[in-house]
Amino acid sequence: MEDLSTRQFRIVALAVLAFSLVWIGVSAFLPGGNNSPGIAAPQAGFLAPEFTLNTLDGETIALADLLGKAVLVNIWASWCIPCRSEMPAMQAVYDAYHSQGFEILAVNATSQDSREDAAAFAAENGLTFPILLDVDGIVGEQYQVSALPSSFFVLPDGTIQEVVIGGPMAEALLRTRVETLLEEVN
Repeated sequence: MEDLSTRQFRIVALAVLAFSLVWIGVSAFLPGGNNSPGIAAPQAGFLAPEFTLNTLDGETIALADLLGKAVLVNIWASWCIPCRSEMPAMQAVYDAYHSQGFEILAVNATSQDSREDAAAFAAENGLTFPILLDVDGIVGEQYQVSALPSSFFVLPDGTIQEVVIGGPMAEALLRTRVETLLEEVN
């Protein structure tokens, strides 16, 4: 026969196990989760998720508008140190390759940042590529962003060539990746 403490332990253990199983089941369906059934994180070889956002200037830009161009979709925030560090390199690469069909869409994670801080950072650094505002975090969810910065190198046909999570990316690395993308444009 079991003693009382062993029996209590088994009851508590079963209760914890039952609660854990219920929590796992419920959390799979909570809004904002990145583990939606059947939706894989964007990755190389797959189409980049489509989005349309407004820029700091109020212009509307859709990723689909850039088919035929090599595109870097960079998701960032003004408070993110690696994001801040890689922006000058991104601007230099943009200046060097924009005329050859390269575009940068710098998607500010405005749901975690502010429009004002993004605008101040862009002005302070003389950024001339489009700064898009992800006010509701929809693009962050579509791209299943787990860290900032997150960069998606998109081929002219809309297929993701490479995903880089984290940073900062060095200018030489960016140039190499962009030159590879541009081989598909020309």
